[in-house]
Amino acid sequence: MDWQDKDGRSHPLRQRRRSELRLEARSGQPPKLGPQGGMAKSRGRLYLWMCLAAVLASFLAGFMVGWFIKPFKESTSLGYHQSMRWNLVSEMKAENIKSFLCSFTKLPHLAGTEQNLLLAKKIQTQWKKFGLDSAELVHYDVLLSYPNETNANYISIMDEHGIEIFNTSYLEPPPDGYENVTNIVPPYNAFSAQGMPEGDLIYVNYARTEDFFKLEREMNINCSGKIVIARYGKIFRGNKVKNAMLAGAIGIILYSDPADYFAPGVQPYPKGWNLPGTAVQRGNVLNLNGAGDPLTPGYPAKEYTFRLDVKEGVGIPKIPVHPIGYNDAEVLLRHMGGTAPPDDSWKGSLNVDYNIGPGFAGHDSFRKVRMHVHNTNKITRIYNVIGTIRGSVEPDRYVILGGHRDSWVFGAIDPTSGAAVLQEIVQSFGKLMGRGWRPRRTIIFASWDAEEFGLLGSTEWAEENAKTLQERSIAYINSDSSIEGNYTLRVDCTPLLYQLVYKLTKEISSPDDGFESKSLYESWLEKDPSSENKDFPRINKLGSGSDFEAYFQRLGIASGRARYTKNRKTDKYSSYPVYHTIYETFELVENFYDPTFKKQLSVAQLRGALVYELADSIIIPFNIEDYAKALKNYATSIYNLSKKHDQRLRDHGVSFDSLFSAVKNFSDAASDFHRRLTEVDLNNPIAVRIMNDQLMLLERAFIDPLGLPGRRFYR
Repeated sequence: MDWQDKDGRSHPLRQRRRSELRLEARSGQPPKLGPQGGMAKSRGRLYLWMCLAAVLASFLAGFMVGWFIKPFKESTSLGYHQSMRWNLVSEMKAENIKSFLCSFTKLPHLAGTEQNLLLAKKIQTQWKKFGLDSAELVHYDVLLSYPNETNANYISIMDEHGIEIFNTSYLEPPPDGYENVTNIVPPYNAFSAQGMPEGDLIYVNYARTEDFFKLEREMNINCSGKIVIARYGKIFRGNKVKNAMLAGAIGIILYSDPADYFAPGVQPYPKGWNLPGTAVQRGNVLNLNGAGDPLTPGYPAKEYTFRLDVKEGVGIPKIPVHPIGYNDAEVLLRHMGGTAPPDDSWKGSLNVDYNIGPGFAGHDSFRKVRMHVHNTNKITRIYNVIGTIRGSVEPDRYVILGGHRDSWVFGAIDPTSGAAVLQEIVQSFGKLMGRGWRPRRTIIFASWDAEEFGLLGSTEWAEENAKTLQERSIAYINSDSSIEGNYTLRVDCTPLLYQLVYKLTKEISSPDDGFESKSLYESWLEKDPSSENKDFPRINKLGSGSDFEAYFQRLGIASGRARYTKNRKTDKYSSYPVYHTIYETFELVENFYDPTFKKQLSVAQLRGALVYELADSIIIPFNIEDYAKALKNYATSIYNLSKKHDQRLRDHGVSFDSLFSAVKNFSDAASDFHRRLTEVDLNNPIAVRIMNDQLMLLERAFIDPLGLPGRRFYR
């Protein structure tokens, strides 16, 4: 990857350094004239021409530095900078986001399918029309997983004669208006092993480690050789499968219990936004731990890349996995015998006793459960769309705004509410460019593919360009779902971005009812104050689970995400009820989540403003002192938790003195840097560059090149 200007110019600072090296190489004493006068004169003329060339090179280098690294002046003043940001935010319209969302959700766009490629080409065409300097399709050949087109997946109850007396549904009933849509993938768990295991059923709650410990160590229930059924929620579905494998299960069934995916007092879709009993949550069940494509861990999945055998692929389950709706789950659980649940935390909201098993009760005890799973894994081509606006001053410094495009079906919330917002942001930046504006640093826009299969598109691009990205990237802002609720703003980001987020949300109008004349910051603060400091709204730590993962956790690039969410105090259901089902339609968003599209507009304005400030501010708007405060809070939290094991720590000679000493050293250095930053001469491009490089590389300082134990891509 080479992000130099198209005419081949490298950064002016490098040009100047090369010129200086040439001058230094020529600064030695000229050769003495020999006895042959002609040769002496010739050498003298050569030396003269060399001196003239050196002077000319120095002049050109100085001119280039002066041209490309312009001093701080009126055109780059604070007032002009703020007015252009205001223009960017003002250009964004709720009607445009609505139009993009409607257009993008008319058909399914599963990764690796023709529909998703057509959508990629559509986005690419629009980005070019918006005025980006470039918009390219970048492909990778990754391992994907699909249901068998002729042999359906389902779960059955078998009688004593081996006859199927009950089968779970093969498909979800299509929502109104979508009856004639084709190429809708039936419910399945991607990367499940094939198989038709048969055996007794055991209910394992959420299939967490502690749930299996409860069964095996306290209740003396062995899952070895059994099929287990678990409800979605609490932990990633891939971890449920991993835990079931470790417990010896021969298969696992997953379902969405109303206790976890049903909001009280709300009708199921289409009358409301709740989960119908026939709805099924799709999702991959890999345990990649940041590896990307399972067959090319750590390397881009290109034509030239060595691939592991599928049997050796990273994180691929060895047992069959299949999801079902809660109507079908109720039938299976209703017949369960064996032990009663250990406590109420094991009970959901279905009209069953939630007995553990193993097997069915009474006259049904001879009946077994059989899984029918026929998924196929195959190497498939996926396509990212990569668009760029080349920076005018520091083209070798990048700010990235990326979100995925692929969805399980229509994906009106995940991810297309984010893709529509991304499209409006790109369009608004294009309008600024039409007025002659260009950012100081390069902006990269990305529409990722195959996120639902393990963050594959974003990770492969990061792997292909890792060296360049680590050297040059300022920040990555994620543009996944812009709404998962409609109560208040939610922000997850590095502490470096806290102050910038606070500043920008104070300048964006709140879309919330009752806050019409107030800022987004004010409604956010009132609805979700920080538990550590009530004077500020809550900002969460970044974890994983979306496309920022490779950039933040592996490459150490400062990252953040923003979206609208539910009320965390009252809404106890996981995610949003119809997550990853066929019922994530445009009408779901328009009728229930965001009828005016103003919440998505606010998210677009915040994401866009973050990119603008990071790309166009003379000094990168990071706050190192907030990082120091966060480190102190983390250290204190760990210390407080350790008090529960005080005696064991003393027995092993564990002390926190070194940790707190390191935090203090960092805090002192941060304060000193902040002081020097306020004194930097903005007219000195070298001084500005030095300070900005230190800001850019701070997040990278926390990267362990060896990775975490057992998770080498989390660093």
